[in-house]
Amino acid sequence: MPIQRTVYSSDHLMFRDELRKFLANEVVPFQAEWDKEGIVPREVWRRCGELGFLVPQAPEAYGGLGLTDYAYQAIIMEELAYANEAGLMLPLHNSIVAPYIIDYGSEEMKQRLIPKIVSGETILAVAMTEPDAGSDLAGLKSTAKLDGDHWVLNGSKTFISNALLCDAVIVAAKTDPNNPHAMGLFIVERGQEGFSRGEKLEKIGMHSQDTGELFFKNVRVPKENVVGHPGKGMLYLKEQLATERLSLCVSSVAIAETAIKETVKYVKERQAFGKPISKFQNTQFKLAEMETETQIGRIFVDRLIEGQNKGELTADVVCGAKYWTTDLAYKVADECLQLHGGYGYMKEYPISNMYTVARIGKIYAGTNEIMKTVVAKAMDL
Repeated sequence: MPIQRTVYSSDHLMFRDELRKFLANEVVPFQAEWDKEGIVPREVWRRCGELGFLVPQAPEAYGGLGLTDYAYQAIIMEELAYANEAGLMLPLHNSIVAPYIIDYGSEEMKQRLIPKIVSGETILAVAMTEPDAGSDLAGLKSTAKLDGDHWVLNGSKTFISNALLCDAVIVAAKTDPNNPHAMGLFIVERGQEGFSRGEKLEKIGMHSQDTGELFFKNVRVPKENVVGHPGKGMLYLKEQLATERLSLCVSSVAIAETAIKETVKYVKERQAFGKPISKFQNTQFKLAEMETETQIGRIFVDRLIEGQNKGELTADVVCGAKYWTTDLAYKVADECLQLHGGYGYMKEYPISNMYTVARIGKIYAGTNEIMKTVVAKAMDL
């Protein structure tokens, strides 16, 4: 029996209902089309802005709703997972990139950018990963050198979500060749000279989510587009990565819940040896195990959402949660695909998409091996 959740109020549920209706009517019917095209139309982002689903935590003074309760963002992540929609990267825009501008941007930057990211006119991305540097941020090769009132940015980034759609991308680059930890965050905007995009990368899943490479050749970034202090980017990244990893925890548990729901439906309908495969003990035991573990994960993540609102989360706790929940999502998706038999490997069955989406969670936002290293360090090992 599903657990009773206490993290959401009646206001939260109203927000969820509106989002669920939007996804059912304006997203789900077009998923196959977007998969073929390899991108989600910009008009959908503008529609999300109209309905208040973009950066709901943004202050009202800048056009936002002022909904600083993290539960609203968690609802967006959950509903996207329940709709089996991984291409519309609202969590990236809302929970991962926008906070850098809200928390560290100058007043001028906030007034100039936040209204546009709330409306969907400006779609956000963040560029950290490079061809030779992933989880090790100190190994970045991109550089930014001060030249008068501008920083001259050079380098390349890869595996960037929203690479083709983005109108503004926050780029991490070294600002002091003698200090590997001196890093700045620079906002590069669509159309700037020297900023170019590679072809969309072909992935095994998440086909409607545009992932690509970005290139910066002597891009002159005005000082007004530096996020916070040009030497404290590493600190800002560390402060925000916990929230990014929490978003993966929320999504991962929701993916597991959705995979189980789809599989229960399937095993009740599928016949083998004269009876539904739901009547076989192996099927029952597998689903019982997955349901129990997923409910444990749900309780755990709900406590993390509450902790985020109270400002009580620590990096080691979130890192542990990130590796455990993403491992759980992949394990559940894998077991559920197995229970579908050969049909599970067919693209027309939702479980096949959940399987590929769950797999990337173990890599996103720092690999799970890095997550365990952070936990071990906190244990003074």
